[in-house]
Amino acid sequence: MTFQTFLLKYGEIGIKGKNRHLFEDALVRQVRYALKDLDGEFEVHKSQARIYVDCEGAYDSDEVIERLQTVFGLVGICPVVRKPDQGFEQLKKDVVAFMDEMYPDKNITFKVEARRSRKSYPLNSMEINCKAGEAVLDAFPEIRVDVHKPDVLLHIEVRNEIYIYSQIIPGPGGMPVGTNGKAMLLLSGGIDSPVAGYMISKRGVGLEATYFHAPPYTSERAKQKVVDLAAIVARYAGPIKLNVVNFTDIQLYIYDQCPHDELTIIMRRYMMKIAQHFAEESGCLGLITGESIGQVASQTMQSLAATNEVCTMPVYRPLIGFDKQEIVEVSEKIGTYETSIQPFEDCCTIFVAKHPVTKPNINIIKKSEEKLAEKIDELVQTAIDTVEVIEVRRS
Repeated sequence: MTFQTFLLKYGEIGIKGKNRHLFEDALVRQVRYALKDLDGEFEVHKSQARIYVDCEGAYDSDEVIERLQTVFGLVGICPVVRKPDQGFEQLKKDVVAFMDEMYPDKNITFKVEARRSRKSYPLNSMEINCKAGEAVLDAFPEIRVDVHKPDVLLHIEVRNEIYIYSQIIPGPGGMPVGTNGKAMLLLSGGIDSPVAGYMISKRGVGLEATYFHAPPYTSERAKQKVVDLAAIVARYAGPIKLNVVNFTDIQLYIYDQCPHDELTIIMRRYMMKIAQHFAEESGCLGLITGESIGQVASQTMQSLAATNEVCTMPVYRPLIGFDKQEIVEVSEKIGTYETSIQPFEDCCTIFVAKHPVTKPNINIIKKSEEKLAEKIDELVQTAIDTVEVIEVRRS
């Protein structure tokens, strides 16, 4: 069946009161962005608490649906058959034809749910329900009515034209990207951080990202893996500015000067400082990490407190209460898992201590960091000055 329109339903945007139009406009922009490079012509517009995509030319409806399912803010995607209003007798014929083509197996139950947005239409919603339902029953005696739990809920909307649909394909939910500011994601090649970026973006937060690269200990392929992950997250979050920081000299210096059981914590503290520098430059409102309490030594409550201590802006950890399997399930759903498990290690895994401290004392950590005083500021500045910036778009 050819669908001329997609009716898009949103969720919590509907309770935004006087500011609702701002969120609707942001959602329209996100839908346009998602569809802009597909074959076909798409007119995206809003009307009466709905977003519509009118389609012209040759296009792939499965591709359109797949793209729309990456737009945060949408809770329902309805492929619509749009017909001109040629009177109710023609509407009944259109409804019967729709049911015939959509449901070859007629051993189903159904219910009609009409919505008369154009009040000048001669029949009200209840009359449309009854008469259209009667037309379907007359045409297909094996179909039955079930007003409580129908197999098919047949929607008829009377606007300037007639909209007929029965599918509501789930959208991702959440809020349109960009309606809640911007944050800096500490992105690695692992499973967790891309999921964290996805989840914070789902709440309307735009993303930038910082990746810490350690050549020659980490390869160019390891860096490309992170770029690939950013491109997958960008399907949902929009374009991502990725800061690739050469962290080798800082890591080696920490490795030479500090106790090895504190290595991971001290490295993490300097990563947070550098990421915050780029976040402040870009007007971000916080940092995002993929940490989960107790998952590894650097993610105990004490370790997280020691990491937080160097930050003056908020650190958001959307996975903080997740176990590993829950994180894996989200990564599989959004398409990052297969890339994340590729065997190209990042700097966090290359320089990990054999027996890392799990309950670091902040005062002891600071005392150890005093051994870095001679060169660390210069090394950090060099890392900042030599950053490689990559503009990443959806893959």
